[in-house]
Amino acid sequence: MPHPAKALLGVGLAAALMASACSGSSGTTTAQDTARSVTPTSPSSSDPPASRRVDLTEPTFSDPTTITNPLFPKVVGSQVIQLGAEGEEQLRFEVTTLPDTKTIEWNGQQIETRVDHFMAYGDGRILEVAVDFYAQADDGAVWYFGEDVYNYKQGVVHDNEGTWLAGKDGPPGMIMPGDPSVGDVYRPENIPGLVFEEVTVQAQDEPLVGPQGPISGLLIQERLMDGTLEDKVFAPGYGEFRAQVKTLDELYNLAVAVPRDSQQARMPRELSVLWRNASDLVGREGSSPRQVSSTLDTMTRSWASYRSGDVPPLLETQMSDALQALDAAVGRARPAGAQQAAIDAAQAALDLQLPYRTLSDVDVERLALWAHQLDLDAATGYLAGVAGDTATLQAIWDRIDHTVAGAKAKAVTTQLGELQARVDAADLAGAADVTAALQNNLAALG
Repeated sequence: MPHPAKALLGVGLAAALMASACSGSSGTTTAQDTARSVTPTSPSSSDPPASRRVDLTEPTFSDPTTITNPLFPKVVGSQVIQLGAEGEEQLRFEVTTLPDTKTIEWNGQQIETRVDHFMAYGDGRILEVAVDFYAQADDGAVWYFGEDVYNYKQGVVHDNEGTWLAGKDGPPGMIMPGDPSVGDVYRPENIPGLVFEEVTVQAQDEPLVGPQGPISGLLIQERLMDGTLEDKVFAPGYGEFRAQVKTLDELYNLAVAVPRDSQQARMPRELSVLWRNASDLVGREGSSPRQVSSTLDTMTRSWASYRSGDVPPLLETQMSDALQALDAAVGRARPAGAQQAAIDAAQAALDLQLPYRTLSDVDVERLALWAHQLDLDAATGYLAGVAGDTATLQAIWDRIDHTVAGAKAKAVTTQLGELQARVDAADLAGAADVTAALQNNLAALG
């Protein structure tokens, strides 16, 4: 499940690069993990009475990968974008439900689990990649069977803190009851000393502003292993919608979700104009100031026209901020700054287009943008940035490679491996060369 951004201890880039071989998911897998008996100990004397716990009855799983709980739905091919901040750091989370499953041995049973792919960014740079495992019990409750976590610092894997697996490290945890009520208590993670979260349901009609208008959801409060309290709201058809940790000045909300917010209508012309012009600016440092200003004027007019209608609130803010940053960068006549602003504007335009396009098409476009980001970072000698761009490319590819067949998929996979080798050797020029070839292959996927 999505996690608040972790504060990571510092580590030298050269040493961390040696650990960066394991990022992302590797496609559909079947694994058996030997179960052992684990009896969790009480994390504190303030635990609620067992009578309030709704996760003490052993679940049964007849169809575990069909997850239809309205407050925690997991539909293959779905994606959620969450936006927010922790202090001054801007946060972005991408949560994608994969066609992959993972079989986990627990309590003498072989439980097939559904796989989620989670990516976290801080100020536009990779923070975390996680692969999460869920199963729905016969009573409609969803259970959490663990996660593989890769925490990044300076663009490379720093540690795997937060990784756990049911049956190997402890029991699975209930992450959403089938029919939650105020006062219910349950534990999504229940291995004190390793991972622990205890939830209390606070309200069932918490008001929210959704991408398509007002909605309401289930308000819970989580007590984490270190005593931190986190408030979350889960909304029908969306799942986790809002999370807030007041002591960390952290707040994020769901910005858009597909297929929940998918539109059957043709994509508005203004969104096509925004994307086309933003992507035209990306990678074209040699454009004259007059050309750039003209393109920006076109984007600004299109955005003014589109935002006069109904726009998901967080995506509206993101696009407006991106255009303001682009206008400021162009005004300062700094090519690198203008390129970064153009990439950010193109990313914002893609988020707006997501309800109108297939997820695989949008992710291919995202790959192309991250390839341009790598070019920009390599040109400025930013090794940590190039390392993070490479990890981001690999992680996004891991969540969509099943949609690409044959030689095209093999070519991209091979080039990403070559790119990682150049990064490990701190060869920025070589990384840029591989990226140029990668961009050609990505264009062929579009």
